[in-house]
Amino acid sequence: MDEVLLKLPFFVDRMKSIKESLISNIVLIGQTPGPTFAEDARGDLFLERLSGSGIDECGKDQIKNAIGIIRGNDGKNSPPIFLTANLDTVYSADDVDHNYTVRKNTISGPNVLDNTVSLGILATLPQIFRHLDLTFSSDIVIAGVTQSIGRGNLKGIRHLLNHWTGPILGGLIMEGQKLGHFNYYSEGIIRGEISCDISTKGQFINHKFKPNAILILNEIINELLFINLPQRPRCRIIIGRIKGGHKHGEIACDANLGFEIQSDSDEMVKNVFGKIEDIVEGIGHEHSVALKIETLTVQNAAALKFAHPLVKCAVSIMKTLGLKPISESSESELSVFLSRNIPALALGITTGSSAHLETATMRINPMFTGITQILGLIMAMDMGFCDDR
Repeated sequence: MDEVLLKLPFFVDRMKSIKESLISNIVLIGQTPGPTFAEDARGDLFLERLSGSGIDECGKDQIKNAIGIIRGNDGKNSPPIFLTANLDTVYSADDVDHNYTVRKNTISGPNVLDNTVSLGILATLPQIFRHLDLTFSSDIVIAGVTQSIGRGNLKGIRHLLNHWTGPILGGLIMEGQKLGHFNYYSEGIIRGEISCDISTKGQFINHKFKPNAILILNEIINELLFINLPQRPRCRIIIGRIKGGHKHGEIACDANLGFEIQSDSDEMVKNVFGKIEDIVEGIGHEHSVALKIETLTVQNAAALKFAHPLVKCAVSIMKTLGLKPISESSESELSVFLSRNIPALALGITTGSSAHLETATMRINPMFTGITQILGLIMAMDMGFCDDR
């Protein structure tokens, strides 16, 4: 492992000579939106940039995951290493202008931190390997996965891993923001939405005191706050979004509430969701209103041990690069890898601000350290330092 660590500081500086290629790929991909379920154009451009960077093979699978393969030196005798980032974006072309602004040390534009920077790096990876004279025994599988965000429910990575034949050595999930964060566990999650629609109940149309959809949801919130949540297994309900109504002087006929249940126990998540379903059904009957609860995302609880060789290698690599490792639960493709007993980590790539806003900004210089930690882990995995068998 020492031979890997000794090389890393030199990689940071050497990569700066291909800075323009990295920026070009980030900007070109970033200015092509790919909202969930409509990632085609963004996936095509990603593959075009991968091909131009010198990938050995590339194409799309049945649900439009964009996949490239850098062939290893060991033929097909060594299991592949997967590098992934989500293709889909929060903003569509109709939502915001996707023009990017490049300054001396920043790139600004919608979706740049979630997750354009990671896609730009992946598209440049064959060029980075050549520039640093890096070759591997294992195949390197690069995947821009579709249908990850929100209602996509990580369908892209589930499909890819379900249909991959043969073992996989490990996976690295690249997350644009929070350089220094590395995640090796995922909590169990159900993300849901509760909607209230008064307008479908004809008896309230001409009623002077018809129910207010926002106030109905407020009653649901009050009931949620009375649910007893244990300290072990840990569990919490996050009320993250509420929206409804049309104008100040008119009773809201429709509203919806976004929530998420998080726990390190899948059973606890299901149990709490069942209680919320009962609350919604009861308040709907009590007020004779149309209430609907819908599941948007389900994520299974899964984790590596801190003593796992992949985790220990990551800590050593990050400390060598002057990073202070911080770990937290990851809401990403990580849970899908881990639930299939494939060792994997999710790692932040750079720093920035306003990650989920149209004014998102990433810093360029920290990105080279973020890329180097990925390279170090690929080297360590390929050399067998991350194998716990």
